[in-house]
Parts: sequence; structure tokens; C-alpha cells
Amino acid sequence: MGRLFGTDGLRGLANGDLTPELAMAVSVAVAHVLAVDASGPRPLMVVGRDPRASGEMLEAAVCAGATAVGTDVLRVGILPTPAVAYLTAKTGADFGIMLSASHNPMPDNGIKVFARGGHKLPDEVESEIESALAHNASRDWTRPVGAGVGRVRDLADGAEQYLGHLAGSLPSRLDGLRVVVDCAHGAAASVAPELYRRAGAEVIAVACDPDGLNINDGVGSTHIEQLCKTVVEHGADLGIAHDGDADRCLAVASDGTIVDGDQIMAVLALAMKDAGTLTDDTLVATVMSNLGLHLAMREHGVKLVTTAVGDRYVLEALREQRLALGGEQSGHVVMPQYATTGDGLLTALHLMARVASTGEPLHKLAAVMTRLPQVLINVKVKNKAAVAESAAVAAAVAEAEVELTDSGRVLLRPSGTEQVIRVMVEARTAEAAQTVAERIAAVVSSAT
Repeated sequence: MGRLFGTDGLRGLANGDLTPELAMAVSVAVAHVLAVDASGPRPLMVVGRDPRASGEMLEAAVCAGATAVGTDVLRVGILPTPAVAYLTAKTGADFGIMLSASHNPMPDNGIKVFARGGHKLPDEVESEIESALAHNASRDWTRPVGAGVGRVRDLADGAEQYLGHLAGSLPSRLDGLRVVVDCAHGAAASVAPELYRRAGAEVIAVACDPDGLNINDGVGSTHIEQLCKTVVEHGADLGIAHDGDADRCLAVASDGTIVDGDQIMAVLALAMKDAGTLTDDTLVATVMSNLGLHLAMREHGVKLVTTAVGDRYVLEALREQRLALGGEQSGHVVMPQYATTGDGLLTALHLMARVASTGEPLHKLAAVMTRLPQVLINVKVKNKAAVAESAAVAAAVAEAEVELTDSGRVLLRPSGTEQVIRVMVEARTAEAAQTVAERIAAVVSSAT
């Protein structure tokens, strides 16, 4: 069996790659691995989903798998991924499962797994689950009968618990702000507008009518262009764009310009530094964050710790070093004081609070960081290892770094799933970045 888990759970074409049979088998394997140390009378799983039509089918499958091995199930319905993580921790469940393919189009779906406490799984635990999945395929496990079969019940106030938790984190009210929120016809549709209204903002909600088929369809954080226009048309102070499962957000300033995850982190880092809550004056970001973020943080006395790509690695660094803020350029932002994973609603709430408390427009706050032009070229190769060992590639990179000095950088990153090397170059101008990236890409291409 090939590896099923990617950088953020398991994804595939619903009822194609990701069948209900597979979903049921995964829940059985997860229960076997994560419910071993259950302290209650029997294990408990929390399950939530986004509004995709296939979520109904997959929810039934994971509930069947869990109950078949004697695990009780608490269904929380359609809620954002971070809400499922929060409720997994709040209820003391042994694990949680979120059914979502995030920003992917509607035909896809996915399975995200949270351990006790609402934490994402490290690589070794995912590998253990995959081993259990292969083992369970032989049906070599004991099925409880009678009263030993797990039971399913619904958590009626899950959304209210989550909203109350987020509202309690608010550093200042949002009174006077007009915000347009795009929920991508996804999991945030019923909770994000309500949260922002409770916090005092005037809310104009768009893409908040999920029908099971329209999630991410030309809307949300991966299709932000329409939100830019809507913010300007309504004279709003800002816009917030969520993805399908609302574990991230991007923003739009009043002039219609996009504020990405790096800029959001810069604004929040300085807000927390001013408040004395940015532990060790340190921010965590991935290697893909723009050099402009590094330069801005250095200028304002904030240290930057970098990790591999993936919010799970940001989370690991935050936990290991007990830091207070981290995230990705894509808009996954993690604030461990309030959440165990990236939370788009929490991020938006604190970003808007900074705008409201300072009285400064978002575009001015975001201007603390200047995004350097970034060019990414995917180079197909025969052997990724040969590229890593190539003296010619190393020389080309070294030459480019001398040429760019402190005003740019080069990053070569092998794909985790394909024979592809990703060549990323940042420079003061787009032309310089493109020229250097193409030059290095040519050397990489000829290295195998």
C-alpha cells in the first residue's frame, strides 16, 4: 500500500479514490492507534465535515467504522476544521475526524485526523495508522457485539461552544468596521458572519449559501478577485476570504489590494509584540514565506524561525519552542494560546481587532512588509537525488546568491510526490527574479 497521508491528511476524488469503504477502514485504523489509552469506559471520536454532498456519505462511513470497533461518536455537523479540533479537545475525545478537502473543488473530499487534545498527527503516528490500515484489511480484529458496539449522538451546541471560545479571545471590539466576508460556500458559512457581527462589525456576507455542490466554486481564498471588487463597491474597511474548511484566511484592504498570509502574520506579530504577548519576540514561518517578511521582522526586532512547508511543521515548532504565533503565506495562521491548529476565523478576528484598535486602514498596517517579487518554476527531472548531489546546480545557486546579496534569495525544494524540483527565486524586481530562476532551472534540468 502506498502512503495515503499527504501534508494535511488524506484527499481524493470522493467515491473514486476516496471511497466509503476506505473511509470506514481509516476510521477503524485510527481508532486502533489513537484510542489505546482511552481513560473512559470506551473511546470517543468527534466527527465534523464541510458542506460537500459526499460528506454525508463519508460521515456515515467513518461513524460505522468507529462504532464497529466499540468507539462512541459525537457528530458536530458542518463546522470549520479548527472547530472540530477545538471540540475534540473540549470534549476530552480520544480523537477527531474532519471530512473536508479544504480549498479543493467539490468532487474531492478528504479526511483530517486530530489526536487527543485536538492536535495534528506527527509523521510517525500517520505511518502507524497506515500500518494498522494494512493489517486491518485482513479483518484480523475483534468486533464487539451487543452493548459493546459504539453509539452515535449529536452535539447540538458545538457551533455555539466554538463561537463563544473565539469571542473570548478578542482583544478589542470591532465596532465601526464594515467587513465583507467570503465563506466560499463552505464550512464557515453559518458561523463566520455571526462571529464578526457579535464582535461589533457590520458584516456583508457573500458565498454563504452552501448547497453541497458549490463549495469553492469561483469563490473563497483561492478565487479572491471577486471579493476585491465587492470590498471596493461596498466601501468596506476590509474583506476576509476563507477556504472551504476555514482553517485559513486571506484579506483584502479597502482599496481592493490583497493582503496575504505573510502580511497578516507581520501585522499580528507587531500587534502581539506591542501587547507583550509575542513569546521571545519570535514568529514561526515556512521556507516559502517571502523574504520581505524576514526583512520587516528584522527591522522591528522580531526573530523569525523557519520550518519546512506545511502548517503541521509550523505547529511542531510552536509547540516545541513554546512560541505564540506562526503560519504560512497561504493564510494558515496558528495562535497556540487559542487554537491547536490554523484557524481562519480566529486569524480574521484578531486582524480586524488590530485595524479597529489602531484606527489605521489595513493597507497601511500591511505596508510594514514589502513583498518581494517571487518566481516559482517546477522542473521535471529524472532523479531528484542526482540534482541534490550536482556540483553544477550548487555552483549555479551559489552564483545567484552572490548576485542577489541580501535583496533576494534562492530556494530549491524537491516535490514530495513527483520527480519535480521546485526552483523559487525572490529579488528586488520581477525581471531579476525571472532571469535568475530560469537560469537555475536550466541547470537543474540538465543535471539528470
